[in-house]
Amino acid sequence: MAAEQFSSSLFPGQAAIASGNKAGPSSSISQAGLLLSGGGARAAYQVGVLEAISELRRAHGLKHGPNPFPILAGTSAGAINVAALACHCDEFDHAVQRMVHVWRNMHTDQIYKADSLSVLRSGARWLTLLSLGWAMARWSRMRPRALLDNSPLKALMSSELMPFERIPALIDSGHLQALAITASSYSSGQHITFYQTHEAQPPWVRDQRRAVQTTLTPDHLLASSALPFIFPAMPLSIDGHTEYFGDGSMRQTAPLAPPIHLGASKLLVVGAGRRYEPPATQPRPDASYPTLAQVAGHALSSIFLDTLAVDIERAERINHTLSLISPAERIRSHLRPLEVLAITPTQRIDDIATRHIDKLPRPVRTLLGTLGVRSHAGDGALASYLLFEQSYTRELMALGRSDALARREEICRFMEWTTPATNQ
Repeated sequence: MAAEQFSSSLFPGQAAIASGNKAGPSSSISQAGLLLSGGGARAAYQVGVLEAISELRRAHGLKHGPNPFPILAGTSAGAINVAALACHCDEFDHAVQRMVHVWRNMHTDQIYKADSLSVLRSGARWLTLLSLGWAMARWSRMRPRALLDNSPLKALMSSELMPFERIPALIDSGHLQALAITASSYSSGQHITFYQTHEAQPPWVRDQRRAVQTTLTPDHLLASSALPFIFPAMPLSIDGHTEYFGDGSMRQTAPLAPPIHLGASKLLVVGAGRRYEPPATQPRPDASYPTLAQVAGHALSSIFLDTLAVDIERAERINHTLSLISPAERIRSHLRPLEVLAITPTQRIDDIATRHIDKLPRPVRTLLGTLGVRSHAGDGALASYLLFEQSYTRELMALGRSDALARREEICRFMEWTTPATNQ
C-alpha cells in the first residue's frame, strides 16, 4: 500500500500537544506518532518493522539523533511494545535492540504458565465449568478467572523491557511527549485511553470512550493486553474507585484517535494483520460445523484486526471528501490534515501460525486441542495470538523487517530522512 494522506477530521479542533511541554531533543522533528495495534504474539511483527526503521535511521546518520516518535500509543501487545520504546526513548536504537532480543528468544512460559499443573488449574477447570457449571457454580472457589494464567508477563516486563520510573524524566527532558495505553472496562463498558504527558492536558470524551491522564504503570499494560476469556481482567483505579479492565482492542471504535488527540501531525501505524485479508490458502469447499477454536479465532480477529482497517478506511473516505471542497471551506471547518503511513503484514499470519502450533508446550497444545486446534487442519487463527515461541516470533519479525525494508522510500519520506550517511 502506498503512503497515504489521511485527514484527522474525525477529531476536529485538536491542537498540538500541550504547549507546556518543554522543548527538547524531539522538538527538532514534526510531531510524529507511532501507533501499534493489538494481537498477542502477532506483535512480534511490529518489532521486525521497528528493527528495519532503526536500520534505515542509522543509514541516514541518525544513530544519536532524537527519538523519531515523540508520541507513542498502543493497544494490547502493541501497548507493551510502545511502552518498551518509551522507557528507553532517549536511546531509540538501543530500545529496539532490547525488544528484538526479547522477542527473538521468546518462550511461552515467559508470558503465561504453560506447565501441566497450571494449565489444569486454569484451562481445564474453565472448560469443565463450561459443561458442568450448572452443578458447580455454587462453589466460588471453583470459578476460574481465565483460560490461562499470565502472571509471568509482569515479571518479564519488569526484568527485561521497561523501567517505568524513567518515563517522567524522559518526558521532562523532551525525549518523549506523550504515551497512551488503551484498555476496555468490563465494569463500565467504556473504552479508556490512559495517557501520560508533561503538563495537564484536557482529556477527550466521546460516545463510549474517553481519556484519563495518569501515571502509567505495568498494571495498565496487563489490563490492556488481557485477551478476553484467555487472560484475567486487571483491576485499575479510576475516578476514585476500582474497575476491572480487559484488552484495549475490545470496543475500540477509533484506534487512530489517541495519538491524534495528543498532538500527532503524522502517524505511522503498524498492524498485526493484513488490511485486505485474503481467504485461507486451504479453503474447505464442504466446511463442517466450526469448532470452538475457529469461532474464537474469528472473534479475536474481529476484535484485533477489523477496527483498525475500518478506521483507516474511514479516514481515507473523509480525506477524499475534504479534497473536493475549497481551501476556504476547509479553514472554516477547523479540520487539519494528518499524514498516515500504515504497514501491515504481506502474508497471512494464520497460515504462518499453523506451521508452528507443534512448538507450543504440550499442555497448551492439549488444551487448545480440546477447542479444536489442529496443526494439520489449518486452524492457526486462535494459536496465532498465543504462540509465544521463538520459531514463530522470529518468522514474524523477519516478515516485518522485510515488509518495512521493501517500503524504505515511503518510510524515509514519511520520517523526512533525505540524506543517507556517507560512512556506515
